Amino acid sequence: MDDVTHMYKMLARGAMTAAAGALAVVVLAGCGLSSITSGIGGGMFGGGSGPSKAQVAGVTEEHLLSAAKADQGATVATGATGTQVSHGCPRFQVWPRDDNLTIYEPGRAGDALAVMHRGEITRTARECAIESGRVTVKYGFSGRVLLGPKGQAGLVQLPVNVFVTDAKRERIAQEVINVSVAVEADKPIGYFSAVRTVTIDVPQGARPGEFEVFVGFDQSQSGAG
Repeated sequence: MDDVTHMYKMLARGAMTAAAGALAVVVLAGCGLSSITSGIGGGMFGGGSGPSKAQVAGVTEEHLLSAAKADQGATVATGATGTQVSHGCPRFQVWPRDDNLTIYEPGRAGDALAVMHRGEITRTARECAIESGRVTVKYGFSGRVLLGPKGQAGLVQLPVNVFVTDAKRERIAQEVINVSVAVEADKPIGYFSAVRTVTIDVPQGARPGEFEVFVGFDQSQSGAG
């Protein structure tokens, strides 16, 4: 942690994004333990481990976790049988500006030396199965948690919002996924991944591609800045 603290002092006059980016480069990459729990049971959203109604398969937590650790490759989009997703599949993407979340000590938001930890969503993937009157989307995301100068080793929990919008950009479904990552003083970076499914009813006259699924960190958490 001495090296990490020294680095933040060197970058205190820079922007927070630059400081966090530098931290991601110089810290040693360790594998943190991760677990995913859902804030909503049942409904449109399904669990990551159980099969959906349409039996979509291919997007896995293991693949996304490996991609986050390697920090390479592009966003993945496959079809239910492994083929490239057609334009008719609902898009899955990170909500603008919510791909990261930085938590500071109370009253010190924006101070690079007061960072406790920072979460980043770095990879997304989705596939879908289109049926008559509905579409099932299996989506996943992964990323990392960086321990800051004021961070403490242990379990870091960050809330992630997932929601579905229709053709008018109105939200028709939403859930909260709590990402838990274990980080250590000598390994101040941990990784997470999550895979879920959502089945969307498509009204007559509408198209599956008019719907979208978004993911992003909950910026209302205490200490966020």
